[in-house]
Amino acid sequence: MKVNFKRVLILALAVLLQVGCQKQKTTFTESDIKIIPQPKELTLNQGSFIFDADTKFVVTSDTQLQAAHILIDRFKTAAGLELELTKEQPSSNFVILKDNSQLGAEAYTLVVGDDNIVIEASGLSGFVYGIETLRQLLPVAVEKNTVSADVSWEVPNVNIADAPRYKWRGLMLDVSRHFFEKDYVMKTIDRLSYLKMNTLHLHLVDDQGWRIEIKKYPKLTEVGAYRVDQEDKHWNARPRAKADEKGTYGGFYTQEDIKEIVAYAEKRGITVVPEIEMPAHVSSAVAAYPSLSCFETPISVPSGGLWPITDIYCAGKESTFEFLENVLVEVMDLFPSKYIHVGGDEATKTNWEKCPHCQKRIKAEGLENVEELQSYFIKRMERFISSKDRILIGWDEILEGGLAPGATVMSWRGVKGGLEASEQGHDVVMTPGSHCYFDHYQGPQDSEPAAWGGYTPLSKVYEFDPTVDGMSDEQAKHVLGGQANLWAEYIPDTDQSEYMIYPRIAALSETLWSPKEGRSWNKFTTRIIPMFDRFAAMGINYAQSVYTIREEAIVDENTGAVSVSLANEIENSDIRYVLNDGDLNTDAVTYDKPIQITETTTIKASYFENDKPLGAVFEKTFKYHKAVGKKVTYNTEVNDRYQGAGATTQVNVLRGTKNFHDGQWQAWLAKDMEVVIDLDEPTEVSKVSVGALENQGPGIYYPTMVEVWTSDDGQNFVSAGKTERAYAATGDATIKDFEVTFEKKSARYIKVKATNLKQTPTGGGVFLFVDEIIVE
Repeated sequence: MKVNFKRVLILALAVLLQVGCQKQKTTFTESDIKIIPQPKELTLNQGSFIFDADTKFVVTSDTQLQAAHILIDRFKTAAGLELELTKEQPSSNFVILKDNSQLGAEAYTLVVGDDNIVIEASGLSGFVYGIETLRQLLPVAVEKNTVSADVSWEVPNVNIADAPRYKWRGLMLDVSRHFFEKDYVMKTIDRLSYLKMNTLHLHLVDDQGWRIEIKKYPKLTEVGAYRVDQEDKHWNARPRAKADEKGTYGGFYTQEDIKEIVAYAEKRGITVVPEIEMPAHVSSAVAAYPSLSCFETPISVPSGGLWPITDIYCAGKESTFEFLENVLVEVMDLFPSKYIHVGGDEATKTNWEKCPHCQKRIKAEGLENVEELQSYFIKRMERFISSKDRILIGWDEILEGGLAPGATVMSWRGVKGGLEASEQGHDVVMTPGSHCYFDHYQGPQDSEPAAWGGYTPLSKVYEFDPTVDGMSDEQAKHVLGGQANLWAEYIPDTDQSEYMIYPRIAALSETLWSPKEGRSWNKFTTRIIPMFDRFAAMGINYAQSVYTIREEAIVDENTGAVSVSLANEIENSDIRYVLNDGDLNTDAVTYDKPIQITETTTIKASYFENDKPLGAVFEKTFKYHKAVGKKVTYNTEVNDRYQGAGATTQVNVLRGTKNFHDGQWQAWLAKDMEVVIDLDEPTEVSKVSVGALENQGPGIYYPTMVEVWTSDDGQNFVSAGKTERAYAATGDATIKDFEVTFEKKSARYIKVKATNLKQTPTGGGVFLFVDEIIVE
């Protein structure tokens, strides 16, 4: 046989050129894998798979096709690749989806090799989650909505076997207080699926808006979906509109919108659970149909905060139940969800106590009181919902007066409701306000947008566990899972909604999906920070509050020196700071030990990444004055609940924040503050300032007057001056120094009185909060 050496040489060179043109594969390490939620089992192997224009997706069913399209569509948008679908398995360079009936409903396996990727699942959810995990293994650029050039679409070779810990992994969107369009709901569905969440709870009805078209009752949306526009005012400072004022602010979903949302969610493994509130939080329905209430008084749809909630459905009229059953029939036709949420919370029953219809019902049914009437109401609705092969779910108030036999409880007032319901053999979804209310602040209140209150940072969400201590094994079986709730009183737009949801929903997703063993906050931070880049690529307005600096300050009562410690939620953060007029960008020094302060000083600090400040800048001034560390005598006693840091609170340099639980505030309830400060020796003074907080929602009001007296002997006081401020309604939380200035004089004792408003406009007791008395 004659060998053509020239031809062999040409072929060899061609092969070498081809190999040289191939991109060199990456050597991956475990630290390169940043999947959230953390998979149940993951093994990293040698090698990788690279997607290119010739990669094919092998699918043999519509279910597999739906899941595959999530990634195929991403490649088209982010890489400009039109990846082919086929039913025939190629020899190499393919992703194949295979049915495996041995796997659980949401479980999947993912095996990545050099030549192919295999995803196995028993149904749509498992295939979707396998695809989403594969997506998170790809470069961040896959999340962008523009084509990225020069990206190697490479994933490491891994073996993953994954399944969820809990079967209810949810987020509630309140679309009643502020209405969010269909497109945003669909974006949220995509993002929930990305994080392997499986439930979207839509809060469709509340006092401030009815958001779903009911064809039998058109006024529910004609009237109930719109309120008088007072968006320029704080939520809790909006006056009630007259019954005949036309509402213009709001919106609703048509039944076609709902069908589209539900169908879209189904393709991504998401169940949409509707909530139709009853018997309270229904002013929007009563405004549309006054006959639904006890006394049929015409009302408007409230434009803002409403408390107490007295305009509720009449439990005595048969027409009320006829209305609700008709509404629920239309709702159940639209939502295939097994669960129908009926609310059931915060019903003020004063009208029931006076209503002849309700009293007649109580007597006829042999009920003891209005609490048992609420139980009758919920049990009756539960029987109707059960007759349609659905399950009633409600907030934990539905336990009051006795729980309906087939009901499921959503425990929000801590975990007590969940413990009680599970002990009675009922299923529960745990959603305690302490860990799952995303309308709470996630960073220091002074550096965050206005929120409802409370403090739920990312690290606290990560501590959440639906199965609580004290549950028996039998009770634990009734825990379906957990859910985050985003109430929207303070959420006027989608940007703010995203800010409150992300990244906290990622932390929740891991607590609900991943095995408890092996999880740790520090390990999670190494994955959530890279996830921020993905959120940014998706166009999500995520919060960076995890970077925000929090300080802890300690005062030496003997010397008056202040020791200030700085930290954020990330262990071993690169925190840098400057004092006074220093520039953070050019003058910052690394924080490695508490900062010692002995004179008036401003500290500015930030978390640094790649030598640049990131997140909100911490800035606080510690102001020294002539009363620091001096003895304070309290002529009126401080409230037991708000003792501050003790007897030196008013003269310890440390200032309070808008979070009145921060330990720096002292409070007086329905009485004036009066204290005397001993300066130790005659001292020249000309100004006294009293730092106060106002947050009228929880009953904290500014003083109406601050008065100052001076004395040489502590017995005989002479007036130095006063400042007055009239009461003004507001919904904002604010801090103000009330200053009293006077001609310079010598004094040893300073007496300060701050006059409490005593009573709110609605008759409740008023708190007066003071954090520091500054003597200059």
